[in-house]
Amino acid sequence: MNALNLLILLVGAHFVCDFVLQSDRMAQEKLPGADATLNWRWWLVAHAATHGLAVALITEVPLLGLAETLLHAIIDWLKGRLRFSLGLDQALHLLCKLIWVGLIVRF
Repeated sequence: MNALNLLILLVGAHFVCDFVLQSDRMAQEKLPGADATLNWRWWLVAHAATHGLAVALITEVPLLGLAETLLHAIIDWLKGRLRFSLGLDQALHLLCKLIWVGLIVRF
C-alpha cells in the first residue's frame, strides 16, 4: 500500500474512533474528576485501545497499535489536564498518523 492510501485509512479510522465510536459518556468520563460510572482510567484506556486496534489492523503492525494506544491516551489526558483546544488535540493525533506512515514507508 502506498503512503497516501495508508494515511487516508489511518485518518479515516481516527475520526471514526474519535467521533463515531466514542460515546458522550466516554468523552466526559475519561477525565479525572468527571468519572461517575467507572473510574476515568477505564474510560481512557478503552477509548485509546480502540484507536490502537484500528492502527494495528490497518498497518498490520501490532507494535504501532500499542504505540498509538499509549500516545492517544497521553494526548487525551493532557488535553483534559491542560485544557488545550480540540484543534491542537486533533493535530497531535494526526501527527502520530504521519509518524506511523513514515515509519512504515521507511522500513
